[in-house]
Amino acid sequence: MASTIPEPSPLDRLDTSALPRHLAVIMDGNGRWAKSKGWRRVRGHEEGAESVRVVVRACRKLGIKVLTLYAFSEENWARPKTEVEALMRLLGRFLKSERQEMIDRGIRLMASGSVERLPTKTRELLQQIMDDTAGGERMVLNLALSYGGRQELVRAARRLAARAVAGELVPEAIGEAELEGELYTAGLPQVDLLIRTSGELRVSNFLLWQIAYAEFYFTETYWPDFREQEMAKALTAFAERERRFGQTGEQLKGESA
Repeated sequence: MASTIPEPSPLDRLDTSALPRHLAVIMDGNGRWAKSKGWRRVRGHEEGAESVRVVVRACRKLGIKVLTLYAFSEENWARPKTEVEALMRLLGRFLKSERQEMIDRGIRLMASGSVERLPTKTRELLQQIMDDTAGGERMVLNLALSYGGRQELVRAARRLAARAVAGELVPEAIGEAELEGELYTAGLPQVDLLIRTSGELRVSNFLLWQIAYAEFYFTETYWPDFREQEMAKALTAFAERERRFGQTGEQLKGESA
């Protein structure tokens, strides 16, 4: 019997020299995906968890250093209690199921947001796995949980104000580096590429400071359907962008004005 040759992954054809260091994703459309199939919303979240696994593994394989996923926003607490509880259970199951792979693959788990608002068991499990994976050096998986960009900036401002009151720094010494150092993402590179699924064209209070010079990629695809093929499309689009950071294209090419 002839052996079956596996189909090459669309990710194998990517130019690995033109990948983002920090990829951020707004994972949108789980509920609408489930509704379109006549299923309960929680089924969409369950299928979306599989897309998370695919994207995390793809990032590790490609050498993308940081992946930040918008897993649960501050505003999501206003959703029906049954859905919030289901999301917390799903998060717990995901963390338990992926713990060993993160350890084995050198993936460090971190969290950004008001994690103190998470249920006690979920919060303790999250902290345990962050401790277990703290030595990971190949990649950072940053979960934005109970996260809001405006809230993060207010928190950073308050922390800087407290340091100023304590005499640790003077207001005139506060610059971008000082503010950035008080963000949840302190120490991580700025976001290079922001992906949002499901066709929505907004950033929804996500990483407002960190996406200042990010490239945006919007797709109609719902998150549960976002797998390797869709990720390859997004990364290909990113590789084709000219990132000028306020300069002209000629300056980047070393040409005279």
